[in-house]
Amino acid sequence: MLTTLKGSAGALLLSGASLTAPLALATEVTIACGPGGDSDMCPELAQQWAEQSGNRVNVISTPNDTTEKLSLYQQLLSSGSSDIDVLIVDMAWPGLLDDHLVDLSRYLPNDATEGFFPALIDNGTVEGRLVAIPWYTDAGVLYYRKDLLEKYDQQVPETWQQLTETARTIQAAERDAGNADFWGYSFQGRAYEGLTCNALEWVASQGGGTLVDDAGEVTIDNSHAAQALDLAASWIGSIAPEGALNHTEEESRGLFQSGNALFLRNWPYVWKLSQAEGSPVAGKVGMAPLPHGSQGESRATLGGWNLAVSRYSEHPQAAAELVAYITAAPQQKVHAMKMGRNPTIERLYQDDEVLASNPSMGELYEALRTGVARPASVTGDAYARVSNAFFNRTHRVLSGEETGTQAVEALGKELERIGRRGW
Repeated sequence: MLTTLKGSAGALLLSGASLTAPLALATEVTIACGPGGDSDMCPELAQQWAEQSGNRVNVISTPNDTTEKLSLYQQLLSSGSSDIDVLIVDMAWPGLLDDHLVDLSRYLPNDATEGFFPALIDNGTVEGRLVAIPWYTDAGVLYYRKDLLEKYDQQVPETWQQLTETARTIQAAERDAGNADFWGYSFQGRAYEGLTCNALEWVASQGGGTLVDDAGEVTIDNSHAAQALDLAASWIGSIAPEGALNHTEEESRGLFQSGNALFLRNWPYVWKLSQAEGSPVAGKVGMAPLPHGSQGESRATLGGWNLAVSRYSEHPQAAAELVAYITAAPQQKVHAMKMGRNPTIERLYQDDEVLASNPSMGELYEALRTGVARPASVTGDAYARVSNAFFNRTHRVLSGEETGTQAVEALGKELERIGRRGW
């Protein structure tokens, strides 16, 4: 059964399907999952819960673009809509949406968050209220074609400049060999939250700070940040296609997994998909820490998704139980093994079956533990405006409309205005 929500917010929803158990009096819970497709296990796990609990689940697919997803949620929640009970929310959103989310600790046992990374539980806790439980976590990583590096006697790059030079060299060689569609680097360049994640890695790994520091001071207006953005702009039309300016995670993965890119910046979920049967690059892909600038060290933006319950839900108890089921260790283990998603429960990083299915999982543990967080906690409700300002200015640099120096100067002033009365 397809589900359609009324109003402008409903127009952003992609599709929905009713997943039901054979009980006439079952409670129906609606969950907003991801965009659907092979990389989204949310509908499958929701169906399992429905079958085991005797309840019914209505699954709504939301936009892949994280900025569009947040806009959808804000429209629905600000109107007090009860159309969605369970929401999948980015780790940067609990502070933005907390007024609209229930305190899950009121509906779940005291040990519901036992064994999770403490920092991730802290991230989902706002003013003592547990508003989100982490489902899977992420950190940006570099994928590369190990067969091509070997073919052309090149090393995995440790700096962004090395990546640029290696990508240019191998791209030219592959095109000379007949692959006119081959590119050196694929990344997420669209003006959305994904570009914030990419750009934060460029800036932080060049010694340019994190936009706003832990004390709430705006730090972006500096030469290291400007240099990082200028280098990234040099990639467009050179080692990355013009189309990268509109690429999100899936478009950038598609370019790489089709065999038409040497390097890819993306999240850990790509590993499992790249190795799947039928993948043109299966067995040819390596994974490494992201490069760094001459003035810094590798920094991976932390990402990931949580599950939360709308305070406008008519069935908060059942909704909270669905959240607990999907985020429980057995389901996280299956999610890790089938989709390569990084668990939020620490002990799963020592699980033999998880590591056997994805040997890189253990290597990612340190990157996840030491990654760079977006300044969502310190900027609170203003984070959406902070990120929007950052990715829009970055996009202007990538598009050739501004230089890095112009962008960071303007961005610094804009962020000062946003935080003038305190975050």
